[in-house]
Amino acid sequence: SYSFCTLLVPDMATNLNLDVAKTPKLKLESVVGFGGNVAGGMHIHPDGQHLIYTLGSCIVQREIGNPRANEFLQGHSDKVNCVAVSRSGQYIASGQTTHMGFQADICVFEYATQKLIFRMTLHKVKVQALAFSHDEAYLASLGGQDDNTLVVWDLSTGRPLCGGPASSDLSMCICFFNNVNTKLVTGGQGVLRVWDVDVVNRKIHPTDVSLGTMKRVCRTIVIEPTDNYAYVGTSTGDLMCIQLGSPCSFKFTGPAKHLVQGIMCCTLVDSGDVLVGSGGGEVALLSAKDLKVMKSIRLQGAVTSVAAHGDHYFIGTSKSNVYYLNAKTFKEELRQTCHFERINDVAYPYGYSELFATCSNHDIRIWNARTSQELLRIQVANLECNAVAFTKDGKAIVSGWSDGKIRAFGPQSGKLLYVIHDAHKIQGMKRVSGNLTGVTALCVDNNNQRLLSGGADSQVRVWKIGPASQTMEASMKEHKATVNSICIRGTDMECVSASDDGSCIVWDLNRFMRRGIMYAQTYFKATQYFPDESQILTTGSDKKVTYWDAFECSAIRELEGSKVGEINTLDISPDGRYFVTGGADKILKLWDYDAGSVVQVGLGHSGNIQKAKFSPDGESVVSVGEEGGIFIWRVDNESLKQPVEY
Repeated sequence: SYSFCTLLVPDMATNLNLDVAKTPKLKLESVVGFGGNVAGGMHIHPDGQHLIYTLGSCIVQREIGNPRANEFLQGHSDKVNCVAVSRSGQYIASGQTTHMGFQADICVFEYATQKLIFRMTLHKVKVQALAFSHDEAYLASLGGQDDNTLVVWDLSTGRPLCGGPASSDLSMCICFFNNVNTKLVTGGQGVLRVWDVDVVNRKIHPTDVSLGTMKRVCRTIVIEPTDNYAYVGTSTGDLMCIQLGSPCSFKFTGPAKHLVQGIMCCTLVDSGDVLVGSGGGEVALLSAKDLKVMKSIRLQGAVTSVAAHGDHYFIGTSKSNVYYLNAKTFKEELRQTCHFERINDVAYPYGYSELFATCSNHDIRIWNARTSQELLRIQVANLECNAVAFTKDGKAIVSGWSDGKIRAFGPQSGKLLYVIHDAHKIQGMKRVSGNLTGVTALCVDNNNQRLLSGGADSQVRVWKIGPASQTMEASMKEHKATVNSICIRGTDMECVSASDDGSCIVWDLNRFMRRGIMYAQTYFKATQYFPDESQILTTGSDKKVTYWDAFECSAIRELEGSKVGEINTLDISPDGRYFVTGGADKILKLWDYDAGSVVQVGLGHSGNIQKAKFSPDGESVVSVGEEGGIFIWRVDNESLKQPVEY
């Protein structure tokens, strides 16, 4: 056993001097997830071999038939809100949302090299929609509610060609003509316009489509190959057929029975008919002649993306499911799935890096770390799982839930093994902190005999786990707010708990009393013992990472862990050389433990990073976030040996 205490200056505070652009990047090995809430966020590449879709702040390219995604286009600083693919597949464009008062970027990537070739910045706050011209000479973009401008970009230079206000109200969708690169259609709240681009004078001229007495919110537009007609999906649930020749006017609408919660996306299939998806989860094939429903099927979640390639249809839903539809049989097949809400925890089995577990609202899922396939799903309706852990012998998955119960499941069958009722209170608490209720932290001992739990009721409890019974050995009541993290020593004699009350307490697990306490002006979010157990690492809402002496409970060193936003998680590598942190700044940081400096960063999350964990072999890190994405990062020990200069 060795200690770093003598190497560090007491109470040394180190400011974070991090240039994210110049810092080496963690290699993103794979992602599990699909941005199902982005309307039109999934496309089939014209080569017919790849799916292109959004997840967080990156664009994922995944080979059809391969569940593991390992090609990514990165360049955005926040959530990607729209994506477009050019007709030949040479270019991929994506637009993001950002904070109020800031400009939102459009990134244009070259598909073959996966390089960012243009970064276009003009719109405020949000890029609503994008479209390429048929010859890939121009890119048109619509701004969001705070901007509401239409801009046409020259793709030979990456500069704006012309632009202007899209309408007096919000415009939501855009589409170029198929045979002319200077005409396009936009639609939005109560407005539908055909635009002519005057390239010579760098102006753009609108022509309003006459809808008569109809009032519609246009959500999606597709134009048939001859450019005579456009099909416009509306929030009312009908599809309008619009004549694009002079005069631009409404022709007819269908189907007679409107689709529930409106049409959110549509595309043309090879037969000329229109494939539409609704907010009520219905996918329907409408006849181009009269817009009557020819075939339909209902899926789980609102249908936000439909993509067609020959007889193959791919459907994306808001529940982060991707389905395959065969054009002839119209039978669905689930091809990809992930969490669609905030992921609260991630855990590996002891000493086994081939799989891991994640938990979210309603469910726990087990994933193959190498192939990114879902192996098992355990669902408990109307409850949120806050914490998950494997027992050391690997015979049970232990989980803490928002109803105050601890549930254990078989790791292969998903069978319920036991339930500890009322493990923590969910009512009658004087002070509630954080956004979790019930059981908020779990830790298993090394002998498979005890289970430690922490709750929103501020208590730390020790449970004796037997083959036929689960009994409470002790309830330790010194914290005053939610317990966020518990870590146990290798001897099972002590544990440390971190709480929102600004204290971390070291507990004696023989006497069930406090042995030491650490105070700070923060909500402690995470704590962990160094592998030799000579030190304790903590982090929290004060954006600091603090090293503590495990015996004296005194602060040794303090690092500034983030410039903006609290830090939610930390984890130390099995060999103790590195630790990883993540939080509200959406940046995963890999630190050198001795030097106290950031050696690599991981960019990809668009929401708060909730948890990050090293694999037991130390070769990868799994991070999970509020956007529902699971990011698997490769820790390259060879590149980390090179010194980083700032």
